[in-house]
Amino acid sequence: MATATLSTQIQPRTPQGGFANEPFFNFKTPENARAMKAALDQVASQLGREYDLIIGGRSLKTDGKIRSFNPARPEQVVGVHQKAGAEHAEQAMTAALTAFESWSRTSTDERVSLLLNAAHIIRERKLEFCAWLTYEVGKNWAEADADVAETIDFLEFYAREALRLAAATTPIQYPGERNRLLYIPLGVGAVIPPWNFPFAIMAGMTAASIVTGNTVILKPSSDSPTIAARFVEVLEEAGIPGGVVNFCPGSGATFGNAIVQHPKTRFIAFTGSKAVGLDIHELAAKTQPGQIWIKRTILEMGGKDSILVCADADLDAAVDGVVAAAFGFSGQKCSACSRAIVEAPLYDVFVERVREKVAALTVGDPATNPNLGPVINKSALDSMLGYIETGKKEGRLVAGGSAPQTPEGGYLLQPTVFADIAPDAVLAQEEIFGPVLAIIKVNSYEEGLAVANNTEYGLTGAIYTEDRARLEHASREFHVGNLYLNRKCTGAMVGAHPFGGFNMSGTDSKAGGPDYLYLFTQAKSVAEALRGADPR
Repeated sequence: MATATLSTQIQPRTPQGGFANEPFFNFKTPENARAMKAALDQVASQLGREYDLIIGGRSLKTDGKIRSFNPARPEQVVGVHQKAGAEHAEQAMTAALTAFESWSRTSTDERVSLLLNAAHIIRERKLEFCAWLTYEVGKNWAEADADVAETIDFLEFYAREALRLAAATTPIQYPGERNRLLYIPLGVGAVIPPWNFPFAIMAGMTAASIVTGNTVILKPSSDSPTIAARFVEVLEEAGIPGGVVNFCPGSGATFGNAIVQHPKTRFIAFTGSKAVGLDIHELAAKTQPGQIWIKRTILEMGGKDSILVCADADLDAAVDGVVAAAFGFSGQKCSACSRAIVEAPLYDVFVERVREKVAALTVGDPATNPNLGPVINKSALDSMLGYIETGKKEGRLVAGGSAPQTPEGGYLLQPTVFADIAPDAVLAQEEIFGPVLAIIKVNSYEEGLAVANNTEYGLTGAIYTEDRARLEHASREFHVGNLYLNRKCTGAMVGAHPFGGFNMSGTDSKAGGPDYLYLFTQAKSVAEALRGADPR
């Protein structure tokens, strides 16, 4: 990894105009489809490469290895990675602390330029990164494109937000003083991203950390370390100094816990399951010998997300929204719709229309761009099949319910729909994180809203109704961090939909919003008496 300063690497970039979301590709255009196929061929020739740990700008090899596989073709190795153990935690911390001494004092403009340089590099190679996502986590072309676009959005948005934060002022200037409000970095942070948005969330948490002057120990998911490694290479190309981001794939139980518990760790940014998030929160809360601060946890965890369909809803829009939100990326999103709560007058026709639409969905190898690719691994598939067996006891199987067999042994699962599920059933309460939708009948809007609020989670939700009073009421009383009116509950856009949830869905971190960078800083008030001023 580069150890020189940013300015010696490439010409620094500065924001040009305001923020705008990165546009998506239209893969129905033959030219774009051909370009994506060429990118898949290009990346295919690079599969199986070995990647090193990067600590303090140095490459390290270990005896233990982590191998990531293509979930559509489990025999195909995507990347071979060194496995950081507890013994590497001190090395990584030392490197990050050393880099913090200079990086925390680097100008905001220079840190912003790093993010913009990285965004430019990724933008120039968008389809290549889409292909990596297709191979390593099974995203079809549109889902991969959305992940890459969101990565660029995070880099561009947080760069501009860092400039805004650097220009912050106190609400007033007290007479006789010069008053300043500085947002200074925290220190060394552990960034622990998930496998389901392995580019956008990983890059977003990392970018927010470093643009505010912190340094990072990055421990990617063992299911998607290659995409993280490719991002670290982008940062190197963009000119990041050694030690600012230390790339350390490893086990959560060994390396991950060692970093979370380390007395010099200042914050932990995590996205993943409720169980792991709560464990991190508990470990971080215990003060270690030599620790002089309260560790900050920035947690985005699970969801059991509902779409409430009222009797007066636009049926076509509601069906389309529920199916897209339930089965996009095979339901492997914390924001996915796993419960459709439908008023009785519309219930039967809604169930039938969903059945028809789901029957038209295709499942297969995402390299060929079906609607649904594989789920992430065999353990996940087995868990989902277990929930399907439970669903057969709790309700009526409307669609799907089985795992298609392929010569390649991919972890495929049909989009599955159950009707007549009770609000307190297992399928209505537990996060499945797969393509399984439960449909619940209610007799009124009021009953539907109560059902929507009856889980321990509070991440996303949506309501379809033409009643303005209900939309306003739901805006107040539908208890989720991201609520959508007359649209699906997935697809949060950076800048427009700050993302993060309530209750067991996490700390309401609001990624991609104007409050997010505050989580990676601490505010320092500086008051200077002006000469000749009244000392009172």
